[in-house]
Amino acid sequence: MSTQLSTVDYLLEQLASAGSVSARKMFGEYGLYYDGKIVALVCDDQFFLKPTSEGRAFLGEAVDEQPAYSGARPSFRIDGERWDDAEWMAELVRVTTVALPMPKPKVKKKG
Repeated sequence: MSTQLSTVDYLLEQLASAGSVSARKMFGEYGLYYDGKIVALVCDDQFFLKPTSEGRAFLGEAVDEQPAYSGARPSFRIDGERWDDAEWMAELVRVTTVALPMPKPKVKKKG
């Protein structure tokens, strides 16, 4: 089962107040980017946020950790019921993004 585009569109709409959030298709699923950093995956119509200590503190004790796909590291799975709270979702993404390192620059292959 893969993610429906309508799910990604809804999440992007909910996260609009966070700032520059975009999505890219990845292996039939989607990666969500904020300020150039991949911050979450949307797999099988579920939202998986990269784990950070700041995100864990924001979420409190009710942290649901599981891999977004087979073989992946555990991520914070954010229940669909929380998606409707756009302000909460935007703040969660902002808090997480600040804690994530900048991506390493891609090295261009010679040839």
